Amino acid sequence: MDRLCCFNASHSQPAGRSSSNSGQGKNHEGLIKYGFSLVKGKANHPMEDYHVAKFIDIQGHELGLFAIYDGHLGDAVPAYLQKHLFSNILKEGNFWVEPNRAIAKAYERTDEAILSQSADLGRGGSTAVTAILINGQRLWVANVGDSRAVLSRGGQALQMTVDHEPNTERGIIENKGGFVSNLPGDVPRVNGQLAVSRAFGDKSLKTHLRSDPDIQDIDIDNSVELLILASDGLWKVMANQEAVDIARKVKDPQKAAKKLIVEAVKRESADDISCVVVRFRG
Repeated sequence: MDRLCCFNASHSQPAGRSSSNSGQGKNHEGLIKYGFSLVKGKANHPMEDYHVAKFIDIQGHELGLFAIYDGHLGDAVPAYLQKHLFSNILKEGNFWVEPNRAIAKAYERTDEAILSQSADLGRGGSTAVTAILINGQRLWVANVGDSRAVLSRGGQALQMTVDHEPNTERGIIENKGGFVSNLPGDVPRVNGQLAVSRAFGDKSLKTHLRSDPDIQDIDIDNSVELLILASDGLWKVMANQEAVDIARKVKDPQKAAKKLIVEAVKRESADDISCVVVRFRG
């Protein structure tokens, strides 16, 4: 993400770093498959994109957990989110009754924990887009920042997230005493620094930022083909429908994720790019 990881996936593996920048997996029945691919951008700093892609069993339910965390000013905050955010969501006592409230509360508590550990985690921050698939039937998607989730339903792209851009939430930022400026650079930034209006971390900007997520849910029926999660390194150069059209032509979700990234690089995306593709049927 613009401002002046990874693990080999299977249903039994925990989140964490690995040497692999791509991987794949499936649920126990093998009907829902996922793949992921990541590539470092051209900036002279370590990779700041992290992801989660796995299935777990908990309290008699199968959960698919998928996420992209796009860090800035270091990788400590996205690494922390990779390790803690989903577990914090599932620790909320009302998760199975009111998933939306549990997700919102866990986002809030996780951000508070990050801010309280800023001496160790540093001054950076991260976007987040998380997707929780419950028993292959219900999908809950949440996000802060501009990492995005796009669903393909009957071949049509459906954006499941909201891009939190400074111009869109300018009034909220200004009411909190901040400002939005295109200088330095060529995109709107909170206090001339951050190109998103919501993020985890960023302690120095937090009085002018939000970290509460937008949350959407949807039933997974036979019309739903696939889900794409990606950082803005992809979405800066590719429209939602373009991404869906590319991914639908490739049955293997890992190959689909890699093809999306290759296309984004071909279109001269210079940012870190991370992508998870979940295929629900055939």
